[in-house]
Amino acid sequence: MIRLQNIAKVYRTTNIETLALNNISMDIAKGEFLSVMGPSGCGKSTLLNIMGLLDDPSKGSIQIANQETGSLNDKQLAKFRNQKLGFIFQSYHLINDLQVLDNVELPLLYRDTTARERKKLASEALEKVGLSNRMKHFPTQLSGGQRQRVAIARAIVGRPEIILADEPTGNLDSAMGNEIMDILINLNQKEGTTIVMVTHDENMARKTHRLVRLFDGSQVS
Repeated sequence: MIRLQNIAKVYRTTNIETLALNNISMDIAKGEFLSVMGPSGCGKSTLLNIMGLLDDPSKGSIQIANQETGSLNDKQLAKFRNQKLGFIFQSYHLINDLQVLDNVELPLLYRDTTARERKKLASEALEKVGLSNRMKHFPTQLSGGQRQRVAIARAIVGRPEIILADEPTGNLDSAMGNEIMDILINLNQKEGTTIVMVTHDENMARKTHRLVRLFDGSQVS
């Protein structure tokens, strides 16, 4: 589902060159749940952003769902991201002025779908994460765990083949973190969604199929 070959990422300023990723190669199978761990600043989020086509590698190639992404222009990349990928962020990235249902609908605005269909799909996504009774609430009226559930609903509303999750349980207590993990595991097992999750939590990582560790931009296991 995802193939990275010899990925490197270098950030340059006038006086400093920082190697964020160094020669990363990995294959992630369809239906796999992979976790990525490592100390702060080791390149985990950079790797996830490159997998998600939000950032370009300085070197190397990315293939997603048999598509070589380096040949796509900006418009094609945006369409590909919208159709194939769902994103979950640690800080939720919800729009506080929009109700929960409208937040979940957002990715569908970039597709050729009717307003009625958008509401139907958003309602179904919220039902999957147990928030059918919060559709008309605003994000500020929800707990942290509920906001993360909304973020998951938004990520899955377009039925992506791949979900990329950056510290999805990082801002939550252990009980709520386990509930979020249960939702992700359910998506993986019942719907076959491929998931790549960055985490600092060894207990959460143990619940996934495979663990990749990074250190100073290099893969160490």
